[in-house]
Amino acid sequence: MDEAQARERLVKFAKRLANVSASPTLQVAAEAERLRRAGFDVVDFSAGEPDFATPAHIKTAGKAAIDANFTRYTVSSGIPELREAICARYRQDYGIDIVPTEVLVTVGGKQALFNTAAALFDEGDEVITHAPYWPTIPEQVKLMGATPVIVTTRSDDGFAVHAEAIIGAITPKTKAIILNSPSNPTGALIDESTVAAIADAAAARGIWIIVDLCYEQLVYDPFPHNLPKVLFARHRDRTVLAGSASKSYAMTGWRCGWSIARKDVTAAFNVILGQSTSNITSITQRAALAAIKGPQDAVFEMLDEYRTRRDSIHGWLTAHPLIACQKPKGAFYLLPDITRLLSPDGIRTSAEFAQALIEHEKVVVVPGEAFDAPGYIRISYATSLERLREGATRMLRFVESLQPSGAGASH
Repeated sequence: MDEAQARERLVKFAKRLANVSASPTLQVAAEAERLRRAGFDVVDFSAGEPDFATPAHIKTAGKAAIDANFTRYTVSSGIPELREAICARYRQDYGIDIVPTEVLVTVGGKQALFNTAAALFDEGDEVITHAPYWPTIPEQVKLMGATPVIVTTRSDDGFAVHAEAIIGAITPKTKAIILNSPSNPTGALIDESTVAAIADAAAARGIWIIVDLCYEQLVYDPFPHNLPKVLFARHRDRTVLAGSASKSYAMTGWRCGWSIARKDVTAAFNVILGQSTSNITSITQRAALAAIKGPQDAVFEMLDEYRTRRDSIHGWLTAHPLIACQKPKGAFYLLPDITRLLSPDGIRTSAEFAQALIEHEKVVVVPGEAFDAPGYIRISYATSLERLREGATRMLRFVESLQPSGAGASH
């Protein structure tokens, strides 16, 4: 084949792909799977999903749907009873009134955010969000030709989002502000007063506020976190809420999320859904209905176990003088600061640290570069205490191998 023929065979992808990166968390998960298949005992701290089984009553509802031959298309927006249940759940949990025509059932929370980006963002728009961030948020913004504007939070400030920093990033090009609370990867929460100030500024300028609430039921301690009520009171017409059954109900593989927005906006989202995936799996919808309407005991049991895991691995790792880490208030991630373990003459970046940790100890973490947080690593503690202990032991052994003899004790 000559050079001219080779050029003709090259695939010319759409320009929109040029600025979009593959998911780094999925890439790390693939590496963990490769090592497991090769026969290694891998401790995988990369997975952003519960290790619990889906609660029995939810699985029973899914099985019953199959037995009843509930296996055909549904309306693309989701079966009415599921959308009604979501309305009831938000009314009970947050005290807000929504109607089924304001709810769209989606293939996970990720599609809810994607539909929002596709419907609202144009080339030339700016969209503000906060870092460290879940990589999908800015990548979806870029996929639509818009520009993500990043407001950085600090570990020594608890990764707090401050209203003045968000408002200070607003320009005439700002189309939307995306907030994530509880945060992936920090586990930080945004308080009501901060959201109220952001909402007032956005309302005055006609800016959309989009809130990723996919970890909304995984909050450990009392905290002023009724963000839907704050936003609906101040800025209802330009608020979009994205939720998910994945984390709270251990239903990641079922793929069920939802968006909540005013009726005409939801109708626009439904156009995108109808021309892409159409309805989510009919069986999943029946299972999600059981999750949302049924007993919530399993949610609180999982939360209690996550709290124990959080406290344990946080204590094990921060006992080392060179590892600093904020204790998360929600979700199930730690974001340890490992900058004091890096050096120009050794391991220079958190990405190199994560790679060396895999190679030497078969412990899989996600480097902070994936979240715009160089110098950090993300650890998911959605795994058993036994595996957390094993992983922490291996990590600390690896950390000690990086230090000259006695260096750890000298700090």
